[in-house]
Amino acid sequence: MAIITISREMGSAGIPIVHKAAEKLGYTLVDGEAIKKVAPDYGLTPEAVEKVDEKPPAFVDTVDAQTEADYHQIELIILEYALKGNVIIYGRGGQDLLKGVSSVLRVRITAPFEERVERWAEREWLDPDLARVLVRKSDQQRAGFIKYYFDRDWQDPLQYDVVINTSRLSEETALKLISEAVKDKNLTEQKDASKKFLQDLIIRKKVETRLLSNRIIEGLHQYHFHISVTDGKVTLEGHVHSEAQRLEVLKTTRQVEGVSGIINELDIRPYRSNPREL
Repeated sequence: MAIITISREMGSAGIPIVHKAAEKLGYTLVDGEAIKKVAPDYGLTPEAVEKVDEKPPAFVDTVDAQTEADYHQIELIILEYALKGNVIIYGRGGQDLLKGVSSVLRVRITAPFEERVERWAEREWLDPDLARVLVRKSDQQRAGFIKYYFDRDWQDPLQYDVVINTSRLSEETALKLISEAVKDKNLTEQKDASKKFLQDLIIRKKVETRLLSNRIIEGLHQYHFHISVTDGKVTLEGHVHSEAQRLEVLKTTRQVEGVSGIINELDIRPYRSNPREL
């Protein structure tokens, strides 16, 4: 069940490296195109994918439950690809989404900013000044995406197993490093435990998505809950605003495929709309 995640910066030569690595290893490449192909099976429109894929919300206060649910559906797509094994997850916070899955090889591809600008200008036949703007915007957008959804600095080297600077290392060397590193025994020995962890992670993601999509409990967002899953048993912690909402949360959770039981630790906190009541 080999899994590789590759984080890249625009202009770092990540695109040819990831495609050639997938071809060399015979792995399935999970990128934007792969997600778009299966998105309809998950109830996602092309517009919904475009809106949330690798983008932080424009304004946190305006993020609605459907937008969050759509994003969780993309995460579910990635997780189910990962469970099949022999995949390369390209971007999309894969290294953070699979945090805790010990058999994952986490790769980062980088290069100096001005060199990336030059490469992008040549690749896309762009004016260098425009390329500079686009590369900077891409960096900020991807950094914001990781910070918002995973609360992490995407440049932190300790979050990756292999960091490749394509200013100094050739494409051939990058491919060799990735191909050899994924065979490391510290990763391969964890495959069985990782598969079990992934199965529980998928159940958790399905529960989160169902709850966010449930109009009866609309107004409750992800931060109201802490959901954990062990051997298919779901633990619900956090709060709801009424007994009716709690019953709906429990009902919705039970309907998720793979849930073998529920530990209910939800509190009821009546919603107060008048600040004077606080």
